[in-house]
Amino acid sequence: QVELVESGGGLVQAGGSLTLSCATSGSIFSIDSMAWYRQAPGKERELVAQIISGGTTNYADSVKGRFTISRNTVKNTVSLQMNSLKPEDTAVYYCNAVIQNWYYSPSYDYWGQGTQVTVSP
Repeated sequence: QVELVESGGGLVQAGGSLTLSCATSGSIFSIDSMAWYRQAPGKERELVAQIISGGTTNYADSVKGRFTISRNTVKNTVSLQMNSLKPEDTAVYYCNAVIQNWYYSPSYDYWGQGTQVTVSP
């Protein structure tokens, strides 16, 4: 099994910055992709940013130019640098990873427990 643990959430004023981090532990043979999702109250969970093996990144239109996802392939961690934060960025942010546990195993989706990001006006 694999565990994902997020850190770095908190309260920040509009225009400020935060960096989220996600650490992994457990049985990891390879990681297909890592991503950050978020879910605001009353809304569906949405993809914020994704980085796939090889380094290709994808971003939601709402965060392009403000957020940067990066991955440490040695430590199997992923970070999300969030700049120019807006009140509409307020949400619980979840780390996601698609992981192959063993050489012959299929890949599975794993999720962290979430970390709250609150942006005040």
